[in-house]
Amino acid sequence: QVELVESGGGLVQSGGSLRLSCATSGVNFNFNDMGWYRQAPGNQRELVARIDADGTTFYADSVKGRFTISRDFSKITVDLQMNSLKPEDTAVYFCNSRKRWAPLGSGSWGQGTQVTVLS
Repeated sequence: QVELVESGGGLVQSGGSLRLSCATSGVNFNFNDMGWYRQAPGNQRELVARIDADGTTFYADSVKGRFTISRDFSKITVDLQMNSLKPEDTAVYFCNSRKRWAPLGSGSWGQGTQVTVLS
């Protein structure tokens, strides 16, 4: 059974940084693609960053050059380093785990962590 628990959200000024972490259980990074999604009020959930089982990363255009996704095999965590934050980054951020090649947006989800960026 997969369990994902996000942490690290909070309130930050525009231009600041936050580091989100997703603690996992029941996940094997060699066989699972991991992703960070976000959902702002009134908006659909969107993919922010992804790291696939083979280590390939993907970033939404809106966060390229500012966010970095990484994984730690020993701690079995997936982190999202967010720099140069903007008010439009304000959202609830969710961790996702899906089997390799499964459809995007499928799999297991964490409960989310709120990120609020003040202008």
